[in-house]
Amino acid sequence: MLSTGQLYFIKNMGLQNLVHRLRQFRVIHKWIGVSIFLFMIVTASTGVLLGWKKNVELLQPATLKGSTLALDKWVSFDRIAHAAMHGIDSVTSRKIEIDRMDVRLDKGIIKVTFKEGYWEAQIDGGTGNILSVAQRHADWIEHIHDGSILSEPFKIVYTNYLGWGLLFLSITGFWLWYGPKLIRKAKNA
Repeated sequence: MLSTGQLYFIKNMGLQNLVHRLRQFRVIHKWIGVSIFLFMIVTASTGVLLGWKKNVELLQPATLKGSTLALDKWVSFDRIAHAAMHGIDSVTSRKIEIDRMDVRLDKGIIKVTFKEGYWEAQIDGGTGNILSVAQRHADWIEHIHDGSILSEPFKIVYTNYLGWGLLFLSITGFWLWYGPKLIRKAKNA
């Protein structure tokens, strides 16, 4: 049995008009889906990898522990930067500029990331010793995921197109599921 809202909708829209609109939605739904198919595959697969980044060392090096959590016993940032630069130079045989230092007080370390190659050095805050030097594969995967691997303008277009496309597919998909139910009820009423 149709509710009064459904009856009102069908009477005002007309059954033939509803059928015609559903056919239009099906065509538009198909072409939007086809146009964002590859983007959805890339975004979904990189999203799955990013969901695992803290659990898989290949994607992102595990965060190690330093010798002390007492901040007043830590070495200077200058010494941390020098140790990180020495560490990256010994692994890559070239100098790479530091991008940022991520202080992990609860672990007693500083993660130093570099501007090229997605490299990271973990330095003990208390001793200034290098704990590890490794690549952060999750960072380049994230850049593929959000489209910024090509450029910032592409990222804006990519994320907007994908976001609006998925929203449109959700709405039209609902209508493609619910519309035929309304038509059947209207024909039976």
